[in-house]
Amino acid sequence: MTGSSLVWTPWLPLWLLLFLAVLALLLLAFGVWRRARSTGFRALFLAVLLLTLAGPSLYREEREPLENLVLMVTDRSPSQRLDLRPAQTDRALAELRARLARLPGVTLREVTVRGDGRDGTPLFARLREALGEMDRSRLAGVIAITDGQIHDPPEDPSGWPEEVPFQVLLTGRTDESDRALLVEAAPSFAVVGEPQELVLRVIEQPPLAERRPLRLVVRRDGEVIADTRIVAGVPTRIPFTLEKAGRTVLEAEVETRDGELTTLNNRQTLFVSGVRDRLRVLLVSGLPYPGLRVWRNLLKADPSVDLVHFTILRPPEKQDGTPIRELALIAFPTRELFELKLGEFDLVIFDRYARRGLLPLVYLDNIARYVEEGGALLEAAGPEFASLLSLYRTPLARVLPGRPTGNLLERGFRPALTDLGRRHPVTRGLAGAAEDPRWGRWFRQVEVEATAGEVVMTGLDGRPLLILQRVGEGRVAQLLSDQAWLWARGFEGGGPQSLLLRRLVHWLMREPELEEEALLARPVEGGIEIERRSLSENPVELVVESPSGGERRLRLEPDAAGIARGRIEAGEEGLYRISDGTRVAFAAPRPIAARELEDMLSTAEILAPFAAATGGTVTRLAAGTPDVRLVGGGRRAFGRGWIGLRDRERYIVRATSRTPLLPPALALVLLLSTAALAWWREGRV
Repeated sequence: MTGSSLVWTPWLPLWLLLFLAVLALLLLAFGVWRRARSTGFRALFLAVLLLTLAGPSLYREEREPLENLVLMVTDRSPSQRLDLRPAQTDRALAELRARLARLPGVTLREVTVRGDGRDGTPLFARLREALGEMDRSRLAGVIAITDGQIHDPPEDPSGWPEEVPFQVLLTGRTDESDRALLVEAAPSFAVVGEPQELVLRVIEQPPLAERRPLRLVVRRDGEVIADTRIVAGVPTRIPFTLEKAGRTVLEAEVETRDGELTTLNNRQTLFVSGVRDRLRVLLVSGLPYPGLRVWRNLLKADPSVDLVHFTILRPPEKQDGTPIRELALIAFPTRELFELKLGEFDLVIFDRYARRGLLPLVYLDNIARYVEEGGALLEAAGPEFASLLSLYRTPLARVLPGRPTGNLLERGFRPALTDLGRRHPVTRGLAGAAEDPRWGRWFRQVEVEATAGEVVMTGLDGRPLLILQRVGEGRVAQLLSDQAWLWARGFEGGGPQSLLLRRLVHWLMREPELEEEALLARPVEGGIEIERRSLSENPVELVVESPSGGERRLRLEPDAAGIARGRIEAGEEGLYRISDGTRVAFAAPRPIAARELEDMLSTAEILAPFAAATGGTVTRLAAGTPDVRLVGGGRRAFGRGWIGLRDRERYIVRATSRTPLLPPALALVLLLSTAALAWWREGRV
């Protein structure tokens, strides 16, 4: 490819050359006025002289043309995977690649927008990244294959490359309809037991002529808490209350619409984290002893715990003459604690407490009833539990799982986990819990018969040491030794005293992480990892429901710790529901952004103004893939059945040459010839 142009290289400054040209015109004008015979030859002489001084040359370039760049962006967001859109997208891609390959001087660049993040489909953000890596001067056009649901359209095209048309190829159908359930307000965190509110709204696209009430079902952890009606376009408030700490799953689902595009947005799933306002613990210590501060230090270290602690420094049978006011700042408020405000406590702990008349049997009966109705009781037993003053000889006997035999064992032993204890979350995975534990010894244990509950730790000769039991709606734990403090002091290497007691207290107060039966699901690379915790050794059967409604079954085998793990592939966008028949877990390895679910209909309204501002257009692929043409500057870039790309005509200069049009010898000959002709013409009569 060769290009030529005329260039000037003046021998004199431009102002002087212009001055001489004006002077020459004046002389010629004077000659014309005097009717001189040689005016024409003088004009030729002056013209040759001025051209010679201007230095005209013919400039030639050897050019290598650069190809036009075409950027094609493909929308692969969740809304682009509905109905006919994947097939339309794939067909348009294949046909455009073939047609652009046949266009001379065109290079295709492709980018893809996934739209899997919280911001929906950021098509223009991806475009800006791609344009930053390209030579914009060679950009012939941008082609976008999308359904039009773009969530970052620019407000104006001022920053768009000049004369670069933005062509939109729209997937989908013109007769689409859909119903979407939106969450307008929902808490991320909520205090357990306090009333909360969920605000939902239904959008109909296009609106129906009849606005009949639609059925709305709301579930909390799989349990239906609301089955009501909702009117499209009207916000509906659904009250709910969290019953446990940790994560609670709320599902809201509205009935489907005939012929709607997708049911993915008919259901909304929310994760609300339940937190306890304050945990109130009542600790009653029966007498001072070396482990007195073990429970107090443990509970005071937790900032979320409000601890009320009473220690009986002198039982009624001991009268040493010390005034009561010197032993206690206040009187023991038995009626207030064990009758009026007992229900406000999350946990009651008796630490080496014995019957000495301080608490009437009616109050102990209140505690037993408090447990049966959902409270928690921990009895840390000492020698008193094996005596006639034992708490087992009170109404508490109906909730305590261990019945004392009357024997107090005072020999060294190392606590050990039972087979059940190796699976129970309170004792599972304790450091040093091998077949032959390496923990330090304890030297006292109350012998009991386990009449109920689960023995998770044993002591001397395999006798029960730690028993856990569910009673009615509540929980009870019995620790049948008062020497856990030896581990805290590091005796013979100590043991996991802090972890064990903390887990024990948290299990009693229903911490979700310490539930014996739990079903968990978490997204991992390419799929979902499922974990089923149970005290049972039997295999578990799970039902996995995909976002599209498909079901498959999964069988998991538990390991020695009672944990059954499995993994499934997750190829669909949205929320997977996993159930074992009782518990439900959810996981979204490829979540769909709320903005994406809000409107999934194919539309030209979002991109049409921007396309028109850049000289492009919006074309529906339902009518077929348009032809592609290269058009020159200033011409329209679209027409019936075709879209245009701007021919940028860019090139690289590989070599140049310059040829003077009036070399000195030729200029001298011309000047002499014209001067001679002028002299000859003037000499004639």
